[in-house]
Amino acid sequence: MTTPDRPSRLPSLTGLRFPAALLVFVYHASLQLPSTSLFADQGLAGGFATAGAQLGALGVTFFFVLSGFVLTWSAREHDTPRAFWRRRLVKIYPNYVVAWILAMVVFAAAYTPAWQAVLNLFMLQVWVPDFFVNISVNPPSWSLGTEAIFYAAFPLLLVLANRIREDRLKYWIAGTVAGVVATPLVAYLVFPSTPGVPGGWEASESQYWFAYFLPPVRLLDFALGILVARAVLSGRWRDVGLGWSALLLAVAVPLASFVPYLYGQRAVTIVPIVLLIAAAATADAQGRFTPFRGRAARWLGEISFAFYLLHFIVLAAGRSLLGRTFGTPAAIALLAAELAVSIALAALLYTAVERPITRRFSTARRAAVVPQQRQPALTVEHSGGPSR
Repeated sequence: MTTPDRPSRLPSLTGLRFPAALLVFVYHASLQLPSTSLFADQGLAGGFATAGAQLGALGVTFFFVLSGFVLTWSAREHDTPRAFWRRRLVKIYPNYVVAWILAMVVFAAAYTPAWQAVLNLFMLQVWVPDFFVNISVNPPSWSLGTEAIFYAAFPLLLVLANRIREDRLKYWIAGTVAGVVATPLVAYLVFPSTPGVPGGWEASESQYWFAYFLPPVRLLDFALGILVARAVLSGRWRDVGLGWSALLLAVAVPLASFVPYLYGQRAVTIVPIVLLIAAAATADAQGRFTPFRGRAARWLGEISFAFYLLHFIVLAAGRSLLGRTFGTPAAIALLAAELAVSIALAALLYTAVERPITRRFSTARRAAVVPQQRQPALTVEHSGGPSR
């Protein structure tokens, strides 16, 4: 196999970020919560919730794998951990704080204990084995607490990954996939089956925390992205193409609803996610067309981190302002309006906060004066979430 060229940007992976964030939006919109649901027809609302039950987990897992992949792809030989951590901090944390403030003002301050609010502000909520702590303040923000651990570990993980012989990468990738698939089995076998997660999911709070929230466990997703990026860059990856990857993922998504809940969150979709990311990167490296390279797709991808952080706040604020549920046509129209508002606010946050702060503070002043002594900021880094 030939080693692909290494372009500084991967536009198709940027373009894929918004569909992943949109899956998380649909998941949260589908939840039968009095604070967000707009559908008066309970039968339809229940069907919507069933259809969307695993979409949020799919989007978050995609972002975790994507983070490891693009950070490895864009890594430069003379970069330093300190410079890397600085770029990550100035890109992630300002948006995170703005979303934290908005969530507190709009709804969370009314019922969030001060200690939980502080945990959230410092991205520590995922370390507490309590479901309501994990999703407190702004529920999607838990994934940023997990990604913070990824970023802290990345310089070391990259060094370790680079020591793996190229012909052994396939075994490390297979082993990491096996670890992801084994995670729900460990959760079901080791942790007690009660009390159950609110909402009737087939898992206890401790099982769900271990398999879904806990950063060291989710580090497997991130590490898988690192290993696959190394395989693609070294020419050791067998690309199945974007079309086949998308088809496999389309088959895996409904299948996730027919297996035990924790298996459906990651185990069923992890291989198609990896194949899709690698196929999109390979297509970009070879200059081939993909539907995710267009200007609109790339713009939506650029604002996807802000969208991910703000969309639940819009859903909750919209339901609070409207004050009631609606018939199906009106509910669909209102949900589309909430999506549009989320995109508009995300564009504002990206333009007013994320982009200017990143440009101004991602590189130290002395690096700007003597640029040859420090590598430039990574150009294709993924910004988060379930986040991303």
